[in-house]
Amino acid sequence: MTAAPEEHLPVAVSINGRTYRGVVEARKTLADFIREDAVLTGTKLGCEHGVCGACTVLVDDAPARSCLMLAVQADGRRIRTVESLADGAELNPLQKAFRNKHGLQCGFCTAGFLMSATALLEHNPTPSRDEIVETVSGSLCRCTGYQTIVEAVQEAAAAETEGAQ
Repeated sequence: MTAAPEEHLPVAVSINGRTYRGVVEARKTLADFIREDAVLTGTKLGCEHGVCGACTVLVDDAPARSCLMLAVQADGRRIRTVESLADGAELNPLQKAFRNKHGLQCGFCTAGFLMSATALLEHNPTPSRDEIVETVSGSLCRCTGYQTIVEAVQEAAAAETEGAQ
C-alpha cells in the first residue's frame, strides 16, 4: 500500500506588516510557518496542545494559539508576533514593565504573555486586576510567580493611560 502524497497549498500571510508567501503542507501549523518560513523565532512551541500559551500570537488582533491553527487557516489574515512589539531596540511600555517588575525569568513563556496582554490592553486600556489575572491565567510559567506578571500589565496600563493624557 502506498502512502497518499502530502497535499500542499499556497498561503499568503501578513506577519508584522510583511507578507510571507509560500506553498505549505496542508497540516503545517501557523507556529511552524512563523518559525520556519518567516524565520521569526520569538513565538515559542511548548506543549503543542494549546495549553501552555507560549505560542500565542494575535490573529486579526485576537489572541490565538499558533500551535493549534494551520498555516492555511491564516491565509489572507493579519498576524502579529512578539517581534512586532518593540520599535527596533526600543521596548514598548508592556515590555518595559515586564523588565521593571521582573515579570520574566527564563523568557520561554514571555512572548505568549506579552501577546495576550497586548490584546487585553488594546481592547481595554484600563483593565481591572481581575481582568488581568484572567488574561494571564491562559498561559503557564514554571519560573516566576504570576504576581510580577500581573503587576507588569498593571504598570503598562498605567503608563499607557498617563501617556494618552
